[in-house]
Amino acid sequence: MHKLELKVPPPAVALLLAVAMWGLGGLAPHVELPPAVRVTAASLIALAGLGFDLAGVIAFGRAKTTVNPLRPDKTATVVTSGVYRITRNPMYVGMALILLAWAVLLSSAWALLGPLVFVLYITRFQIRPEERALAALFGSSYADYLASVRRWL
Repeated sequence: MHKLELKVPPPAVALLLAVAMWGLGGLAPHVELPPAVRVTAASLIALAGLGFDLAGVIAFGRAKTTVNPLRPDKTATVVTSGVYRITRNPMYVGMALILLAWAVLLSSAWALLGPLVFVLYITRFQIRPEERALAALFGSSYADYLASVRRWL
C-alpha cells in the first residue's frame, strides 16, 4: 500500500488542482473563445458535475452508508441504483467535470491538465484502494457490480 492511498480527501485534491490550473492558466497563451460561449460551456459542464455529485451523495444517503472517502471499510452497502448504474464513482466524475468547467472558463490549454491529473490521481490513490476494501467487504456481489458498471463513464 502506498502512503498516499486513502489519505487526501478528493475535494482537497480537486481544490489544489484548481489552484494549480489557475496558475498554469496565467502562464500559457489563452484559447480565444467569445466570453458568452466560454461562460455558457463552463456553466453547463459545471452543472453536470454538480448533478453527478449531488446524485451520488443522495444515493449514499438513501442507502444509509458513509460518504467518507477515506474510510471505505465503514461502507454499509454497495449502492447500485440511480446514478450508480451509470458510473461507480459519480462524485469523482462530478469533481472531474467541475475541474473541466474551470479549465474552460480559464481558456487555457494548460489548465486542461488539471482534470487529467485528477482522474489519474484519484484512480490510483483513491478508487483502486476503495475497490480493494469493498471487494474484501462484499465479495462476489461487488465483483459482479465491478463487471457491470464502468469506473468512470
